[in-house]
Amino acid sequence: MDEFLDIPYIPSASRNQFHEFDLFVPRGRSEETQRISSFICFVHGGAWRSEDKADHRDLARRLAVATQFAVAVPNYRLTVKDPTDAFHLHHPAHAEDVLHFLEFLITWIGPFTSPLITGLPPPSLYLLGHSCSAHMLATIILDSSDITPSLTPSPALMGSVKAIGMSEGIYDIDLLLSSFPAYREWFIQDAFGKGVNYSEYSATRFPPRALDKIQWLVVHSKGDSLVDIAQSETIYQHLCRIYEEAVVSGDCSVTRNWDELDEEHNVLLRGDRYVQIIANFVLHVSSLQ
Repeated sequence: MDEFLDIPYIPSASRNQFHEFDLFVPRGRSEETQRISSFICFVHGGAWRSEDKADHRDLARRLAVATQFAVAVPNYRLTVKDPTDAFHLHHPAHAEDVLHFLEFLITWIGPFTSPLITGLPPPSLYLLGHSCSAHMLATIILDSSDITPSLTPSPALMGSVKAIGMSEGIYDIDLLLSSFPAYREWFIQDAFGKGVNYSEYSATRFPPRALDKIQWLVVHSKGDSLVDIAQSETIYQHLCRIYEEAVVSGDCSVTRNWDELDEEHNVLLRGDRYVQIIANFVLHVSSLQ
């Protein structure tokens, strides 16, 4: 396994650890002379305010072994736990960083390719969101431009994204607060601002973007006590509704897996079943390309 840590994805005069990513590349491939053709991108959760890419290096290695795909894990800026008026980072800043990372990745020549080599096709991307990052990815890939135009991906990025796997995701914040009222003060109002409701930020209200032919997987564990199944149910129903014609024509698919996992919210990321579910999904979608 070749590992490349702390790669910057936004140019800066000084190091910014929140704008870096780690890359894990299985050996025995031909990337020494080529651009990496496919990336799995795992975006960590943490309620918009915690966790780090380093927390998920073991998961990235296991995904790389199971799929033989390169796996990239980015950091992004976090909302501090006790924000002040002088320093208060809120949505969509976290997702803007993730979008910057994805746009960088499709133009990056990679760690192996000579900069003299030009004209290489952009890589295929298989995106993985967990918990709050499922909301970020859904808000980028679905059309949220009416409320967050800064999260509009380029046509090139939309063409590169082949699949999205979302696990234990947060999609409808008002629905989440109806199940977990304490989350409002714990992290929602810090990440999204104080408000009576947050319906405008619900991923379940966003339509698909034009020319979207992405395969979706919604995963939920029976053992998750932090995010309930209602979140996955509502996004699954929404995706089935907005992609109905594309599913019928075979241009995309919307699938779910709510039966195989029984671990707690983040514990499942340390187990083998999650890795196998994702590997099967990614390899299946890859075989269709």
